[in-house]
Amino acid sequence: MKKKILLFDGLSIANRAFYGIPLLTNKEGRYTNAVYGFLNIMISMIEKEKPDLVGVAFDVSAPTFRHIQNVEYKGTRKGMPQELREQIPLLKEVLALMNVHILQKEGFEADDILGTLAKAGERDGYNMVVVSGDRDLLQITSEDIELKIPKTKQQGTEIESYFAKDVVEKYEVSPLEFIDVKGLMGDASDNIKGVPGIGEKTAIKLIKQYHSIENLYEHIDELTQKKLKENLITYKDQALESKMLATIVCDVPLEYTWDEFYLDLTLSEEAEEVFKQLDFKKLIARLPRTSATKKVETIEVSKQESLESLGSSECMAITYAYEDGCLELGIAEGKGVNFLSLNLSKDQAEVKTFFEKETGLKVIHDSKKLRHILAEMHIEIKGQVFDTFIAAYLIDPTSETYEISELADNFLVMQNVPSYEELVGKGKSQKRWLGLDENTRVDFLTRRAHILYEAYDVLQKELDKNDMQILFNDIEMPLVKVLFDMEREGIKVDLEKLQAYGKELDALIEKEAERVYELAGESFNINSPKQLGVILFEKMDIPPVKKTKTGYSTAAEVLEKLRDGYPIVEHILAYRQYTKLKSTYVEGLIAVMTSEHKIHSSFNQTITATGRISSTEPNLQNIPVKLEMGRRIRELFIPSSDEYIFLDADYSQIELRVLAALAGDENLIHAFNEGIDIHTLTASQVFHVPFEEVTPLERSNAKAVNFGIVYGIGAFSLSEDLKITQKEAAAYIEGYFEKYPKIKEYLDGCISFARDHGYVKTIFNRKRDIPEINSKNFNLREFGKRKAMNTPIQGTAADIIKLAMVHVHQALRDEGLKSKVILTVHDELLLEVYRPEQEKVAKLLKEKMEQAVNLKVAMSVEVHSGENWLAAK
Repeated sequence: MKKKILLFDGLSIANRAFYGIPLLTNKEGRYTNAVYGFLNIMISMIEKEKPDLVGVAFDVSAPTFRHIQNVEYKGTRKGMPQELREQIPLLKEVLALMNVHILQKEGFEADDILGTLAKAGERDGYNMVVVSGDRDLLQITSEDIELKIPKTKQQGTEIESYFAKDVVEKYEVSPLEFIDVKGLMGDASDNIKGVPGIGEKTAIKLIKQYHSIENLYEHIDELTQKKLKENLITYKDQALESKMLATIVCDVPLEYTWDEFYLDLTLSEEAEEVFKQLDFKKLIARLPRTSATKKVETIEVSKQESLESLGSSECMAITYAYEDGCLELGIAEGKGVNFLSLNLSKDQAEVKTFFEKETGLKVIHDSKKLRHILAEMHIEIKGQVFDTFIAAYLIDPTSETYEISELADNFLVMQNVPSYEELVGKGKSQKRWLGLDENTRVDFLTRRAHILYEAYDVLQKELDKNDMQILFNDIEMPLVKVLFDMEREGIKVDLEKLQAYGKELDALIEKEAERVYELAGESFNINSPKQLGVILFEKMDIPPVKKTKTGYSTAAEVLEKLRDGYPIVEHILAYRQYTKLKSTYVEGLIAVMTSEHKIHSSFNQTITATGRISSTEPNLQNIPVKLEMGRRIRELFIPSSDEYIFLDADYSQIELRVLAALAGDENLIHAFNEGIDIHTLTASQVFHVPFEEVTPLERSNAKAVNFGIVYGIGAFSLSEDLKITQKEAAAYIEGYFEKYPKIKEYLDGCISFARDHGYVKTIFNRKRDIPEINSKNFNLREFGKRKAMNTPIQGTAADIIKLAMVHVHQALRDEGLKSKVILTVHDELLLEVYRPEQEKVAKLLKEKMEQAVNLKVAMSVEVHSGENWLAAK
C-alpha cells in the first residue's frame, strides 16, 4: 500500500477557521480562534486520513513573481483583520513546537509550494492529500493527488473532496483545463481580470470545445457571437496574462527531504505549556504528551465483601457510583485500594457504620452528591471530610470542570484517566453503570480512589500556599452540609395559586398579542424573529437598529431602544415578559415539583469565579423582582405547613459597606455606622445640595453611581443607565471620587495589584486570576480592570454571606431548633421557622449575620416575617 502525505494550506485554513469560529481569546486576552480552528481541522484530518507524513505551507509577506508581472494582482483584497494577523505568527510558533514541518519561500505563494510538493510526492510514489480552502488547487488534482476543501461552521466542519475525476464531473473540464477557465472568467478575489463579459458558464463552454485559451484564439473566427468575439480579441493579452496568474507553479526550487515531514503529534512539555496558556484543554486531551511520565502506577486492588474491616486508617479516599439501589465504592487506604459492591437495602447497617465513623479523614470528590445518595437510606457522612471538588475550585475558580480526570491531569500529571461521561456516555446514548462489565467498573473506581488519595497532599499544599485553609475549612467545607440540608428540605409552592397565576399570564399574553396584531395590521408568529423583523422593519418601516446574517435583529436590547417611539414595541416586550414568566416559572416549576408540591433546587459552590452561590434546576435566584408580575412569583412560595412561617433576612448594602471598609474611607464608614442614608449622603456630596434638600431623583441617581462604582462602571454605561449625557455621567463619577478619594485610591490599587500579580483576592484569600488586565486588546483590558475592582468587593460579600449561613445553620442545630435555612439569593437568607421559635430565631438570625465578620463598617441586617416569600420580603 502506498504511503500518504498530508499537506495543509496554512493561511487558507487559518482564514477559514477565523471566520467560521466566534472570536476566542485566552485568559491573557490573546486572540486564538484561528489557531484553535486550524489545529482542530489538522488533528481531525490526521486522525481520519492517518498519513505517514505531514507538512504546512505558508505565504510570505513579500511580493511574488505574479505581483512583479502584474502590480494589480490581489490589489483589491481587503487587508487581513488585525485579530487574524496577530494569530499567524502564533500558529507558526505552535506548529513548530509540535514538530510539524513548515515550508514557505519568498517570491512564491503557498499554492505553488503545495503544487510542487504534491507533484513531487506523486512522482515519488506517495498518495497526496492537499487541504485548502482555495479552489485554484483543483488544477493540481490527479488520480493520486486529492484536494480537500473544509468548510468551517459553528456546528462543525464539512469537507469537499476532489480527485481529477471529480473536477471533470463537477466542472466538465480537466484539472489543467480548469486553469484556462479561470483565465477567461477571471477571479475577483485575486483581481485577475479575465475577459469582460465571460462568466463561469461561458468559460467552461469555450474550454470544453477548444481545451485551452491558446487553441481558442487559433479558432477565433469560428465564434458567431459578435460581442463575445470582439471582447476576446480586444482582451487577448489580458486573457493570456490571467491564465499565467492563475497557473500554479509546480517546480518551485525547494530544499527539503521527505524525512522532515515525519509525523509525531506527541506534545513536548514546552508545547503542552503553550497549549495550556492558550486554553486549548480539549486539544491537549486529544494528543499524547511527553509530560505524562507519571502514570497511575500499578495498584493493589482487593475486592471486599464487607466494609467492616475498612475505615480504620487516618486517611482514606472514597469514590462511588450508584444505580438501582447498588452502591459501588473504591476505597484507597495507602497504596492498597479496595472495591466493594453493596446493596443499600441489605447492607444498610454496615454502610451506615462506615460512613458515620467520627474518626479518620474521608477524602471525597463532590461529597454533597454522595450525601444525597446515602440520605435515601438515612445515612450521614460524619467526621472530617476533605472534598477535592471544592479544593480544586478554590485553587482555580475559572476552570470549566473539576472532574477527577482533570485533577489527575492538572495536579498529578496522570494522563488518559477517563471521566465518568467518557466511560458511560451522555444523553440518550448513555450506558447503564451496572451494564458495564465488572472489571471496567472495578478499574474505574479504584483508579479514581487512588488519584484522590494522591491528590489530597498536593491540594493541601496548594491551599496552604494560597493561605486558603480558613476559606476551605471554616467556610466552604461546612457550607457543603448547609447546602445539602437546603436541597433536601426544598421549598413548597402553592400549586393552586401557581395554576391561577398561569391563567392570569395566559390572559395577559393573549391581550398583548391581540394589541400587537392590531398595531401590525395582521396576525403573525410573534415568537419568530424573522417574521417579527419583517413586520417591524419592512411593513411598518421602523428604522432597523441592527442586522444579522439571517435578517433583522429583534433582540431585547434592540427593541428597548425603540420602545419609546413605537407603541407596538412596548406590547412586544410585554408579550415576551409574560411568555417567559409562563414558561420559566409556571411550566418550569410544575415540571420539577414533587408530590409534596416542593421544589428542590441545586445550590452550586463551584460555578462562579467570585464565590457567589448559584441556583439551578430551577434557578430561584433569577426571579425578575422589578416586574410586578415577577414579584408575585415569590408569593407562590409558602411554608411547608401552618406550623411554620417564613423569616427573610437581607444584608443592607453589603457590597458598599465592604467597599467602605476595604478602602478605609472615614466619611462612608461614619455614615454607615451612624445609620445615615448613604445614597442621600452621596447625592448631597456629589450634586452639591444640602442633605435635607436631596430630591428622590437625585437620590436615585446617586444610588446608581454608588452601585456602579462597585462594578467599575464607566461614563458610557452610567449615561445609558441614567439616560443622561456621557459628559454628565463622567462629571458624576469625577464628583464621587473627589468626595471619596480613598475609594478611588483603593480601586486604583486593585488594578495595580492585578497588573503586578495577575490576580486579586478577598479578605478571606479567595483568589481570582485576571490575566486580561495586561491584554493588548483595549476592551479585554478594560474588562480586566472592572473585574479587578469588583472581585474583592463582591467576593468578600459572598464570603460573608456563606460564613453567615454556616453560623446560622450551626446555631439552629446547637439549639436543637426545628427551624431551617431553605434558600439563599445573593445577600438574602430565607428560613422556614417553627412559629413558637420565631422570636428566638429572628434574634439569632440577625446576630449571626451581623457578626459573621468583624470589619470597620458594621453589617446591617433587616429581618421580616411573612406567610409567603413575598410577604416576608
